[in-house]
Order: sequence, then C-alpha cells, then structure tokens
Amino acid sequence: MKVRASLKSWKGRDKNSQVIRRHGKIFIVNKKNPRLKARQG
Repeated sequence: MKVRASLKSWKGRDKNSQVIRRHGKIFIVNKKNPRLKARQG
C-alpha cells in the first residue's frame, strides 16, 4: 500500500477504484487490481 499526499489524481487511473474513509484516513481500494491500494493521512 502506498502512502501519498494527494489521492485525487491517483484515483483517476482506474475506474474500478473506490475512495473510502476509515478511522479518519482516506483509502483507495481496487478489488480488480489490488496493487492500486493507497492511503492518505
């Protein structure tokens, strides 16, 4: 999982990505391509 400062541009790489908030952190989860996991905060 990558920790990044900005996730807006990263989400646009794949249409299967979802933005999820958990415990005050923002995550990007992609079930079709699990390599595209990212976290902010």
